Parts: sequence; C-alpha cells; structure tokens
Amino acid sequence: MLVSAGVAVFTIVAKTLAWRLTGSVGLLADALESLVNLAAALFGLWMVTVAARPADDDHPFGHGKAEYFSSAFEGLMIFAAAIGIFWTAIPRLWEPEPLTRMGLGLVLSLVSSAANGALALVMLRAARAQRSIALEADARHLLADVWTSAGVLLGLLVVMLTGQLWLDAVVAIAVAVNIVREGARLMWRSAQGLMDVAMEARDRAAIDAVLLRHAHHVHAEKHDADEPVRFDHVVTRCAGQQSFVDLHMHVPGIWTMTRAALARDTVERDLMHAVPGLRARIELLPIGQESAAESTPEMANLSP
Repeated sequence: MLVSAGVAVFTIVAKTLAWRLTGSVGLLADALESLVNLAAALFGLWMVTVAARPADDDHPFGHGKAEYFSSAFEGLMIFAAAIGIFWTAIPRLWEPEPLTRMGLGLVLSLVSSAANGALALVMLRAARAQRSIALEADARHLLADVWTSAGVLLGLLVVMLTGQLWLDAVVAIAVAVNIVREGARLMWRSAQGLMDVAMEARDRAAIDAVLLRHAHHVHAEKHDADEPVRFDHVVTRCAGQQSFVDLHMHVPGIWTMTRAALARDTVERDLMHAVPGLRARIELLPIGQESAAESTPEMANLSP
C-alpha cells in the first residue's frame, strides 16, 4: 500500500502535467482518477493496519472487517471523481477548445499508465496471498485506471487524426462512466462483506472435502465401525482476511470425551490447513442427538 501511494503521487504529477500541456479534458479525467488512487491507497494503508491488529476484549473476532471500509471509501472517492469529470467535460461538448503539445502529453500519460499496470499485477498477487480485499480493491482500481488511460490515449489519437475536438469531451465522459461502474462494484462488495457473506465456493468446497474424508473414516474399534462420524449445520462467513466456520460433529456415543476431543482437534487442523486464515468452531454431539438450535427452522435448513 505504501508503494501504491508513491506510484499514485508519480502518476498524479505526470498526468496533471500532461493535462496542463495539452488542455485535454480526457487527460484531466485521467489525472483525477489518479488522485482517487492516492486517497484510496492512504486510507487503505490505514485500514490494513487496523485489520492486522489481534483480537481483543472489545473485538473478540478480530478487526478484519476494517478492510471493507477501505473498499467502500475507494468507491465513494470514485463517484466524487466522476462528478468532477462530468462537470468539466460536458461544457466542452458545445465549446471545444484546441489541444496543444499532444506528443509530450501522450508520452507522460503512457509512462504513468505503465507504472500503474506493473503495480496492479504485483498487488493482485499479494492480495491473493494475503486474502486482502483492501489490496484487491486497490489493485483492481489501478487496472481500471490502466484501461481508462488506454481509452484516453486512443481517443486523443483519434482527435489528432480527425481534428474533431469535441471527441476529447466524449472520451472524458466515457472515462467517468467507466469509473462509476467500478465504484459501484466496490461499494457492492463492501456491503456484502459487512453483512457476513458466506465463503467463496472454492473455499467451501475445500471444507466439504475435509469433512467428507473424516466422515468416511473407518474407525479402529470393531464395535463402532458401523457408526461413522457425521457433520452437519455447516455455516461460514468472511471478515476481511479471516474466515470462520461453525459446524456440528456427531460422534458415536460410546466414545470417551478424550477420544472425541482428539478427533475434533484433527478435523480443525485439517480445516485450517485446507483454508488459510480459517477459524473453526466445532460443537461435539453424540450420534442420534441434536442440539436445541437444530429444532429451529433456520438451523434445520442448514443440514446437508
């Protein structure tokens, strides 16, 4: 995130200089989006720092959801930039202005876009490794910025070839529409995360595979070999880099508490190995007995 902020400063300077040299509102729109990148990177750095704090008495499940605020803030900043672009570009449709020193302006924009693209690819890899929505949001916004810059450059080349100055304003408006779409996507994902969205299908499949393996395990004792372990009421949720799973583990009633606890520990270790960052809470029950919660319609629907 620190590197992202540094690159954002560089691109703001380069793209603002390109706009001042050419007078293009398309390049101005591109510079405004880079300003959003800087604000988002600084706020994201703050939220990633908060999310990394360990659990405490007031936040026993940790601070992972702080990352969703970063994504939401970035979405709001995108909307603000889009309004500024619309405000500047629409009057140019009726009163286009001549563009100057296009060659140097385009070179500056191209160099800054290349820096954004390289950083975005690095951040996406880091986001996947760290399971960080804040890093992913910033990386995807940088990629959107790269495509935006490509569109601006293409539009300005068309302006140079045709002499139709009003196309510069059209390019700027297209940039605003594109970043509004990206902002809406970020806001939606943040809202979903704050509402305890379930884990992704890939991670849920990994959990199911572990439970299936343990459920079909053949026990050493002959007298309970026909009573396999059973799992049900599996509930998952995500909070930033952390994910949680709650479930019931039904074991033969003749097992000792020690044996049941050891079996549960094995399942928990395998689950955490299968899904990095997972916290598992397993309630032990004898086969044939259900908990009070299972009698409610909401919980009953969670049984496989």
